[in-house]
Amino acid sequence: MAKGSRMIRINEEIKKELSDIIRQDLKDPRINQTMVSVLNVDTTNDLKYCKIYISVMGNEEQKKGVIEGLKNASGFIRREIARRINLRNTPELIFKIDDSIEYGIRLSKIIDDIKSNTEEEDESNE
Repeated sequence: MAKGSRMIRINEEIKKELSDIIRQDLKDPRINQTMVSVLNVDTTNDLKYCKIYISVMGNEEQKKGVIEGLKNASGFIRREIARRINLRNTPELIFKIDDSIEYGIRLSKIIDDIKSNTEEEDESNE
């Protein structure tokens, strides 16, 4: 479904403020011990719900800890977003893990390994 320019602006503003809140205002050690990035924000047209896709550099246990920490802090985060962004309704926040960055890094490593193996084979055949 196509998003209008208003929804794109709202999503970008929520993403910017949320990144700032996570980086500076949250004191939960589950969140602060790892690198957490907000990758994407998808808000419904009626501003009732907001899916937030985050990337966590760490193992599965750390990812679960970050999600739990964000869920526990969602009331605070929602209140801060309402204070910083002037919206009629402040959406309910739904946090989701996005592994696309780790997947990309893994694919890049596999490609590099294949390249180096083929270069070694080419050198040994000469």
